[in-house]
Amino acid sequence: MRTSSGPRGARRLLVSALVAVLAAGAAATAAPAPAAAAYSTVGVYATTVGGDAADVYHPVTGSPHDPWPVVLLLQGANVDKSHYSWYARKVASYGFVVVVPNHYQVLFGQPGLYATGAQAGWTVTWAQAEQTRAGSPLLGALDPGTLLLLGHSFGGAAGLGLATGLCTPPFCPVPTPAPPQLRAAAFYGTNNTNPATGTTPPVANTIPVALIQASADGIGSPANGYATYQAITAPPKLWVSLNGANHYGITDTQNPAGARPDLSPQTLSQALSIETAGRWAAFWLRAHLGDPVGQAWVYGAGDYLDANVTTQFVN
Repeated sequence: MRTSSGPRGARRLLVSALVAVLAAGAAATAAPAPAAAAYSTVGVYATTVGGDAADVYHPVTGSPHDPWPVVLLLQGANVDKSHYSWYARKVASYGFVVVVPNHYQVLFGQPGLYATGAQAGWTVTWAQAEQTRAGSPLLGALDPGTLLLLGHSFGGAAGLGLATGLCTPPFCPVPTPAPPQLRAAAFYGTNNTNPATGTTPPVANTIPVALIQASADGIGSPANGYATYQAITAPPKLWVSLNGANHYGITDTQNPAGARPDLSPQTLSQALSIETAGRWAAFWLRAHLGDPVGQAWVYGAGDYLDANVTTQFVN
């Protein structure tokens, strides 16, 4: 087990290791396809997952490839799925199929778009069917045995519950176990600090968890985000501070209509915050599917190479 931001000398060694891996093409033996060769074209189509309208983002390539793992993105409160199009495209470009549903429910007497952890099981069921469905754009191209998780704000909090193996109210109407296919998760603007008491309970995670936290987040404070990172009990875990971004650094535009606005201004460009957050999320997920380039990136090299973040990890 190792903690980092790490000395510069150690990170230089990791950069050298990353370059060596790229040069040797060692990632070609890992699952899924090589992390360094992001797909330049990403397609999208509409579907239904568990009764919810959903958009599916996937690489477009004529080359043979291993089946793509499935990633579920759990939306922030009242953030329509359409606002994650560029973030989902970025993650998909690293060799994933990213599923972004709209889930409506009444929560605390308020109807709206609120993610539920039950969506994880629904997504596995969808992937199993889509893999063999005649006419599917992803016929034979999916790995329904692997599920990965992204989440934003409220959706990330729902995902934290799934990371422990059991989703409970209010994020699931009844206690719901995480599907056995769930392998790793990366959440943006997420914490589990109780707003009434200021306390942060332990997160007894059973899968690797990364928290990507905007330094200028005016809704999910960096202090609460870091307290949640510290409360995650089992490594591997990763903390990424995205400098100059705010709560809506992964949505197509600032303060999406219908969602609570973040009054803290973002100084990083929207395109760069989406690019950076998507890259870190994708490399984290890839790292925990055995990709050596993803591992080198998240465990030190990325912090050295990426001027827009500072990181800490326990591996």
